[in-house]
Amino acid sequence: METLAEQGVTVLFKADAERMRDGVRPWTFVANGVPFHEDLLVRTDAASVEACLQVCLPQLRARGLVIPE
Repeated sequence: METLAEQGVTVLFKADAERMRDGVRPWTFVANGVPFHEDLLVRTDAASVEACLQVCLPQLRARGLVIPE
């Protein structure tokens, strides 16, 4: 995530206690910032941090961001 921040991207990971209790995708990943258009962001809700990254990192790479493996 440090690499994304260095490229002007703000990253937020959130664990929602209510959704965790309900068994509904408690993790949220949101990334936005300078490399994107003002109204564009990358976001997903998932069961784990790893699942969030599996969805969002390819999208960020497709937009030209450099993210180490």
